[in-house]
Amino acid sequence: MSVDTATRPDVTTEPAATPWRLYDVTVARVERLSPTFLRVTFVGDDLDDFASGGLDQRIKLVLPAAEGGYRHLPRGEDWYGVWRSQPDEHRCVLRTYTVRSVRRGIPGLPAEVDVDFALHGETGPAARWALAARPGDQVVVMGPNGRHGGPYGGIEFTPGAGADTFLVVGDETAVPAVSAILEHLATRVADGHPVTGEVLLEVPCADDVLDLVVPPGVTLTWVVRDGAPHGERLVPLVRAASARILAGCAGTGEEPPEVDIDGELLWEVPVDDAGSPLAPTAPLYAWLAGEASVIRTLRRHLVRDCGIDRKAVAFMGYWRLGRAEM
Repeated sequence: MSVDTATRPDVTTEPAATPWRLYDVTVARVERLSPTFLRVTFVGDDLDDFASGGLDQRIKLVLPAAEGGYRHLPRGEDWYGVWRSQPDEHRCVLRTYTVRSVRRGIPGLPAEVDVDFALHGETGPAARWALAARPGDQVVVMGPNGRHGGPYGGIEFTPGAGADTFLVVGDETAVPAVSAILEHLATRVADGHPVTGEVLLEVPCADDVLDLVVPPGVTLTWVVRDGAPHGERLVPLVRAASARILAGCAGTGEEPPEVDIDGELLWEVPVDDAGSPLAPTAPLYAWLAGEASVIRTLRRHLVRDCGIDRKAVAFMGYWRLGRAEM
């Protein structure tokens, strides 16, 4: 479980520090959690500066280029523009993952960061790297820089302090994020702030069902795909769960803007330009992430059919079936 907060009061901030930075890390351990899930634990001399806020904190895994490894990896403030202009053979591959947990401050032990890989469907460059990873392997990750002082960005679960009813939905790619979200909700309950809600997670097979922390008042349902198309078994269960939470969906909502999921990223989160949660009017907060076509279907149901305020729902197409990361 993560021991971090969104800021690092124990790290000296620097006025010129950027919100995110590159970390040179080493693989410490590789653990197969299930047929689909593989956990890689990273260590690094400067991970004490790593400022994960928990929840669904995103990072970038930076894979070595086909030619030269990391020799051509830009490290200045304008790294992204330089990276985009590089020839393909020199450009490192970037893939987005969720921080599962962070451990630091344990006497005699280095700071560690866990990343859980969902090895689903077609094997991309990050999955191939993870399958081949061994202790001692070196890689680069881009993540929040504690010396900046925050906010860092990369967290979309932002319900606001008043939310106490939740609908959380994801497929295997969202399981690491949802695992951390559940731990956060359990901490809220332990601190005297009760919550209610439903969490539904779709995974490829029964052996992928993991032992997660589930706070009192929250129901966790595992939906085993078992060869069925993505979302075929999940969508009806989400419809039923939303009806229970909302006591019915009357079809009084608006039609959400159409998103071409084959040409653009489905990523709609209820925050303002500064990244602060917008004030919702709905009776719950919903967070949904997974295969883009499934999330689009659920987005239409919740916003149009159930009338949920769009300021109370985060929709994220983590990936698109048959396509590389956009």
